[in-house]
Amino acid sequence: MPENAAASDEAINMADIVAQEESTPARPSNDKPTFSQQEIADETFIYNADDEEDDDFDKGEINNLHRPAQNSDVLTRTIHVSDDPSMPAITFRSMFLGTGLSIFGGVLSAIYYFKPQEISLSPVFLAVLAYLLGEAMSLFIPRRGRIGRLLNPHAFNIKEHLAITIMASASAVSALGIQVISVERLYYNNELSAAVSIFLLLSSQYLGYGIAGLMRRTMLYPKAMLWPANIPINSMLENLHSRSEDHSNRKPLRIFLYVFAAIFVWEIFPQWICTILTGVSIFCLADQNSTVFTHIFGGAAGNEGLGLLSLCFDWQQITAPTSPLYFPISSLISQGIGITGCIILFAGVYYSNVWNALDYPFLSQLVFSNSSTAGNPVQWNQTLAIGADSKIDMGAVAQLGLPAFSATNALNMMLTNMSMAAAIVHLFLWYPREAWEAFAFLDPRNLLKLRHINRLPAAIRRAFANRGKPDEMRDNYDPHYRLMLEYAPCPDWWYGIVLLLSAVIALVLIYKTDTTLPWWGFVIAAMLGYVLIAVLGAMQAITGVPFTSQSRVQMIGGYIHPGYPVANMYFSLYAYNALVQGKLLAQDLKLAQYGHLAPRVTFFVQMWDTLLGALFNYIIANDVIKNQATILLSVEGTNIWSGANLQQFNSQAVARGGLSRQLFSVGAQYEWVTLVMIPGLFVPLPLWLAHRRWPNLGLDNINTSVTLFYLCYLNVGVNSSIFMFFIIGFISQGYIRRRYPNVFVKYNYLISAALDGGSSVMVFILSFAVLGAAGAAVQFPKYWGNNVDGNPDRCASAN
Repeated sequence: MPENAAASDEAINMADIVAQEESTPARPSNDKPTFSQQEIADETFIYNADDEEDDDFDKGEINNLHRPAQNSDVLTRTIHVSDDPSMPAITFRSMFLGTGLSIFGGVLSAIYYFKPQEISLSPVFLAVLAYLLGEAMSLFIPRRGRIGRLLNPHAFNIKEHLAITIMASASAVSALGIQVISVERLYYNNELSAAVSIFLLLSSQYLGYGIAGLMRRTMLYPKAMLWPANIPINSMLENLHSRSEDHSNRKPLRIFLYVFAAIFVWEIFPQWICTILTGVSIFCLADQNSTVFTHIFGGAAGNEGLGLLSLCFDWQQITAPTSPLYFPISSLISQGIGITGCIILFAGVYYSNVWNALDYPFLSQLVFSNSSTAGNPVQWNQTLAIGADSKIDMGAVAQLGLPAFSATNALNMMLTNMSMAAAIVHLFLWYPREAWEAFAFLDPRNLLKLRHINRLPAAIRRAFANRGKPDEMRDNYDPHYRLMLEYAPCPDWWYGIVLLLSAVIALVLIYKTDTTLPWWGFVIAAMLGYVLIAVLGAMQAITGVPFTSQSRVQMIGGYIHPGYPVANMYFSLYAYNALVQGKLLAQDLKLAQYGHLAPRVTFFVQMWDTLLGALFNYIIANDVIKNQATILLSVEGTNIWSGANLQQFNSQAVARGGLSRQLFSVGAQYEWVTLVMIPGLFVPLPLWLAHRRWPNLGLDNINTSVTLFYLCYLNVGVNSSIFMFFIIGFISQGYIRRRYPNVFVKYNYLISAALDGGSSVMVFILSFAVLGAAGAAVQFPKYWGNNVDGNPDRCASAN
């Protein structure tokens, strides 16, 4: 192992740097420790597809499968710990399909942003589409001649497929800068030029990429950073590309195809033909006139109710936003405790009339006038509150009165703030080594290493170098990372340049476009984005829970620069969007690590698809705004276009951003939205101390930040699926994983991918065929299973 693979904390002199650089030209020192192939084989057990008997695991292994940090069965059996470094990933086929699907994702994600119904392109759907197109090119394009060898050099392989999937997935998520561009144009009559708009999108996205790229040692390499959402995709790719004629390898593929076909056919029923399958509520069927039953037991429609004991048979809703089959058992336990508390808390606060709850809808994200009364909620007129200088007019606010929120929305803000505080402490208590790596650059000893300015890239690499002892890091690292050491790594300074250029472009833009956000506001936003990625990104990697925080970011922006809603939007863009894009990059980096895709290939395809996605996001969004402005500004919209997302973002910028001090400071009506962060810091301590005293109680299965996050989880959307989510999750992770561990590692994630893929394809087709994504919606005829005039579960209309 080269000397620099075990770099100590002592100062590095110039001669050492030169010697180390020359001794390891293909592997910079920041990617360490190194492992031989024998070490890899000795420390992992290779997946055997023929073994389906439980005796492959001893009793200790089975008992430890539920531990949060014990992922060996998933990391080494569900995904093969083997690699062929000679397999090409960048070919004409992969670049052609990756570019095409990136454009496809960028166009559709922009269109979907302006739709009345929420539609998304899942990575599994894109992976299935890439597989069909890749196999078609491989089958139908001749391989003879120079052109044939260029277009179709060999059979479509798994690394080409993985590169295409990564290229397509990031552009399939609409850039959050679209919100800012649209709101500026529609509400503030400020049309940004094409060049400014595109650079705005790119700078906000690449900012998060640069930050996350420098955090690879925290969010990518450790085995605790599982990123559960990736496992079904990697499992599916391995089975789709199994060319062996051996029966054991063909059986998983057949099961995948059977499940995919079955859910594809089934999904047309709950989505269109028999919508009551979205939520079957025995209580609402027994009493279809009780609004209390609607609030507690309903939930098949958006913002209808809490969905207690409802039975959902719509996989698309059960998996919104994520599949229950891949959540670790510790995460499911924490979520379950939170959901139980959420139902009790929401019902208790609403019916106790806390914050005048009865004057507003039970579930709503709108901003209301404080003059609302029970049965007559009035939206707050935020247009009148903004002056000509894009600043809040406090005289107009005095006449309108301060805005108000539904009680459940206020609880959502409060508990999300509390969960963010708890997440910081939880991460440092339970994962101190990983947490330290995210902030290691603050160590003065590391900062001193930057004195070698004539060899800055090398100094930067060592400034971010791993501090752990080699033996400790060997135990801590994901076994798939060890295989990645065969490839030339992507240096830290590459991501550093991306971060620096993004910051410079962003600073130029915020002044050129007169955003009213000062330079120091941008710096604080970027720093906040860094902390959010480090904490919430790592927590999502461990638990699979996609923490959200946009309204909290807007509230913080309102405190540091009060009264400027436009500035608040840009603050949110560079803080919250950095979090979203950073998590996307880290998740795809882990996807590439599981699939053993070369790091520099991954860097290239991620930068390329983000560029394409932002470009086509802007082109489509600009066209929609130009032609549908009147509809986007209307409250109700149409069944084809809607400005609901824009309206909500703008309202939050005005109310939470522009009036944070008046609404959330000590003495204000919603003071505990802010104050609750103080007790949130102490919530993880009792369980951590108790676990250290009684380690066999399984208290490490409870993540208090996840529990707090789910204490307000039911504040929005379709909630009828939550009961089935936990039934399926606990059967999978709590029973099958313990009782039939080999069946679990072989089929659990494969079936999850098949269910996600089949349902996504059908929903995509239905969206354009009959659900109004491309024109007028076509209703299935009304009958008892399709209640087109009310809630699908036949609960009474309550809002």
